[in-house]
Amino acid sequence: MIVEYIRYRIPAEASAEFEAAYGRAARSLAEAPQCVDYELSRCVDEPACYILRITWTSAEDHLKGFRAGEHFPAFFKEIRPYVEQIEEMRHYEQTQVRGPGASVPSLHEWAGGTEALERLTERFYELVKADDVVGPLFAHMDPGHPRFVAMWLAEVFGGPARYTGERGGYPHMLGMHRDKGISEQQRRRWVNLLVDAADEVGLPDDPEFRAAFMGYIEWGTRLALANSQPGATPVEQAPVPHWGWGVAPPYQG
Repeated sequence: MIVEYIRYRIPAEASAEFEAAYGRAARSLAEAPQCVDYELSRCVDEPACYILRITWTSAEDHLKGFRAGEHFPAFFKEIRPYVEQIEEMRHYEQTQVRGPGASVPSLHEWAGGTEALERLTERFYELVKADDVVGPLFAHMDPGHPRFVAMWLAEVFGGPARYTGERGGYPHMLGMHRDKGISEQQRRRWVNLLVDAADEVGLPDDPEFRAAFMGYIEWGTRLALANSQPGATPVEQAPVPHWGWGVAPPYQG
């Protein structure tokens, strides 16, 4: 992906119409397959200054795909009166230096920390062992397995990276699922029992947390099911996934 920044200087008397024009132009951005997202910001210290940020799938997709495509004419019609007010227009490559700040708590913190996740997995595997559908998969479960799964969830949800440091990270978790032949019925029962355990141990039940929590559980169990099938060829090396509050983008290979 590539990020385009455009800096405008707009007189105060034209600011309202400028923002309205970009509101109309944004409809074309929203419909363009080359556009990932966009944002128009106004400077607090110097209100005449605006920054437009657009994330494109690539610079070529922007310059050749979007500008030569069906959505550009309507976009340009709206912003054309302000082209002469552009002070800078550049493309930037994203680096690996990025991450969340501390103003929003991690899912790990919101859940109650590792202790809460250990309570969850202890109760969950009690339910699993008594279940006739998914129980057979765990007939010879290591006594420490509930704690290890809590360790994995803690790292996924933004807590300490102990599963990577102590258990081998993603490759180890992948090895736990290889050739297990998990069925969709077993996957679904696993999910249902985890939800029951979350309710029983008092994990937060606000819609935002549960939506993020369930998003990971659905994603993770569907990957586990696929990776467990005979002849599966999963990705061999990857970091432990990090899950947040937002919506995950589609996997595009």
